[in-house]
Amino acid sequence: MTRALVVTGTDTGIGKTVVAAGLAACLGASYWKPVQAGLDGETDSEAVRRLGGLDASRVLAEAYRLRTPASPHHAAALDGVTINPDRLAIPRRTDALVIEGAGGLMVPLTDELTFLDLFARWQRPVVLCARTRLGTINHTLLSLHALRRHDVPVLGVVFVGEAAPESEAIIASLGAVSVLGRLAWLEPLTPAGLQAQVRPISTRITQAMGA
Repeated sequence: MTRALVVTGTDTGIGKTVVAAGLAACLGASYWKPVQAGLDGETDSEAVRRLGGLDASRVLAEAYRLRTPASPHHAAALDGVTINPDRLAIPRRTDALVIEGAGGLMVPLTDELTFLDLFARWQRPVVLCARTRLGTINHTLLSLHALRRHDVPVLGVVFVGEAAPESEAIIASLGAVSVLGRLAWLEPLTPAGLQAQVRPISTRITQAMGA
């Protein structure tokens, strides 16, 4: 069985691709984005390879590459593609694997399947990314509730952005969840700077997974 963990988020555009890149680098893992929606500019896989300093062999091909930056079920319809859940099985690997979702948990892949449903099928531990801006308490607690309702194992939360100790503390308390760390906004964002910030997070993840 492939040693895999899932990086997901409370919303889109919150930095989970950057977190995934840092984790893949620090854990010596490969990376897989099952569905890429939007092909203009740099894709998430390309960004992870660049930011993580990963060899091409450690970035797995997406199961689906869809042209429109939209919910996968809609982007697939625009492309005349039907997403087959059987193609979204976790690839067999001898190394560890970091898998990145798209948007939040309830983003639909088809008219009947969400990413949360997929995570429940996989039963692999989840790292939940949450930005530290206004609204994060509600979004993060709802996401944790949804994951647990579907019996998805949660490793903990990684916050992204400026420090917000009050929000981080109440999420840890009410959510009964481990805070794995916080990734500050990095300017410039470089592979070396990213790995320096993510390394303590990766250490906590390794400890939590009992590796």
